[in-house]
Amino acid sequence: MAQRLRTDWLLFFTVVVFVCFGLVIAYSASSMVATLKYGKPSHYFLLRQSGWALVSFFALMYFKRMDYGKLRSPVWAFGSVGVMLILLAIVYFVDPRNHRWIRLGPLSVQPLEFAKPALVIFLAWFVSRRLPAINNLHTLIPAAMALSVMAFAIVFADFGTTVVLVVTAGTVFFVAGLGWRAILFSTAAGMAFLLAAVLAKPYRVNRVINFLDPDYTYLGLIDPHQKLRKYGETSVTTRDSTYQARQSKIAVGSGGVFGLGLMQGKQKLLYLPEAHTDFVYAVIGEELGLWGCFAVLFGFLIIARQGLRLFWTAPDDFGRYLALGVTVCVVVQAFMNMSVVLDLGPTKGIPLPMISHGGSSLLATLIMLGMLLSVSEHAE
Repeated sequence: MAQRLRTDWLLFFTVVVFVCFGLVIAYSASSMVATLKYGKPSHYFLLRQSGWALVSFFALMYFKRMDYGKLRSPVWAFGSVGVMLILLAIVYFVDPRNHRWIRLGPLSVQPLEFAKPALVIFLAWFVSRRLPAINNLHTLIPAAMALSVMAFAIVFADFGTTVVLVVTAGTVFFVAGLGWRAILFSTAAGMAFLLAAVLAKPYRVNRVINFLDPDYTYLGLIDPHQKLRKYGETSVTTRDSTYQARQSKIAVGSGGVFGLGLMQGKQKLLYLPEAHTDFVYAVIGEELGLWGCFAVLFGFLIIARQGLRLFWTAPDDFGRYLALGVTVCVVVQAFMNMSVVLDLGPTKGIPLPMISHGGSSLLATLIMLGMLLSVSEHAE
């Protein structure tokens, strides 16, 4: 007798509502930018995002209907990571300045985004396979090597994505029962790696300094000659790394409780950089107010709740850790984006899942959420 599939309708409709809302708010945030900055029609970014939304929805439905058990194979685990590393190698040559984009005519693809579903599949396969011996050196060393290669390949192009991947991997291994000695060692190694990644780029150093100690009061005690500060200010990007955060807080603050009304925001008129991408949450705060921000936050809490529920109820270890990896990856990225917009963290380029303009981000996110829905549908 064929198994009767059970869709998690709450999760499914939350995803659909987020994608539709993202199209609306992306149009509101980008219509004037398209005209004033790029000389394009006001619906230029909306049409591009709508095309990506259609493709992403088909990907969501494909992975939703697929039995997630098919992903539990070395072909998917290593194949997805291998393809990801090949794309990263290609993007380093075709985009030597930013190491982010592969441009095929009018189509732009950001391969870094697809590291997220690739990592989630690999983690679920690896951890479920080695769960009884999770603290064995024969488990830890290969896992550390694989994750290090992916992190090194990504970090120089996108620090925010690297943080999301590190947090996702750390959470999965912690929940799987990683011992405290291994946790302390990996935490120290991870912090050292992230510190080296920050120091590798002057603009990252500048952002961290301006967020943690803008007056150089405490850092001046260990760096009296301000060499670190001078190094950060050699960045070729804007010297005023607090500009985006200030404009973002102005947008959110001016929205108040109920907002100025959809399409009525002022900061998106070239005052707030990246208003339709990384800082779209500020546009939501300005136009829809506190209630709009809370609704978005509540939507991601629903995804977190449903994902963690599937972690507890999935019938096998692979399904459990697949659900956990997807949930952590999506929700952590969302919270990181919102924290940056509200100036609760240093500025970094990371989109708000399903809402920020960006086709690669939307496609990668819906692939992961399709896998999450598959765990729900095919669970006994």
